[in-house]
Amino acid sequence: MRTAVVVGGASGIGWASARALAADGYRVVVADLNGDAATARATELGDPHRGEVVDVADESSVATLFETIGACDAVVSCAGFSTFGPIVDLPVEQFRSVVDVCLTGAFIVAKYAGRHLVDGGSLVLISSLNARQPAIGMSAYCSAKAGLSMLTQVAALELAPRGIRVNAVAPGFVLTPLTEGAALVPGVVEEYVENTPLGRSGTPEDVAEAVLYLTKAAWLTGEVLDLNGGAHLKRYPDILGHLTKLGAP
Repeated sequence: MRTAVVVGGASGIGWASARALAADGYRVVVADLNGDAATARATELGDPHRGEVVDVADESSVATLFETIGACDAVVSCAGFSTFGPIVDLPVEQFRSVVDVCLTGAFIVAKYAGRHLVDGGSLVLISSLNARQPAIGMSAYCSAKAGLSMLTQVAALELAPRGIRVNAVAPGFVLTPLTEGAALVPGVVEEYVENTPLGRSGTPEDVAEAVLYLTKAAWLTGEVLDLNGGAHLKRYPDILGHLTKLGAP
């Protein structure tokens, strides 16, 4: 049976991806910082799926995860979070914490996935619309995701001799635990939809379908797939402006 590892798989896009891979016949390892949630998700999927705890910002944790699993056929890296604040006010430690998870963490996952993926395997990273579309107050996240898109291309070059394909999905606004705070700010989702030609925000299942496609696409590597209803053609919501209207500091 093929094995897939979904890092950050206990919620949102990761959980939708885990379900899609399980439905496609993979034995899925749901790995997450929240080990209890990962185990609970694996229990929902049933045998032979399993949950594991992993901290992508800790290299030894990631190394242990992959050493425990052994050879795998597909790896999906979904772990991420964001902070918010103007550059002139943002504490450096907050900027670093986002980069540590969203970029350095993805690098560490790619490092060990590259060692344990079978020849012809697939690594899928989750980038973001913010890799190419700037957003006021989101310097850390935008910078980390822009770096992740380039990391995808470098990894694709390096792992190609073994037939391992490395691609990324760059979703627009998808309602997940990561984005629920922004979604609560009046006007943010509405402004996003207004600037989305297809007229809606995304779902975790939309992204999971793209992830599954990338695990199958045998002649596709180094691709960063914009999946945002066309939102990359327009502009990102002014979250800071909406917060200012609310009187937020």
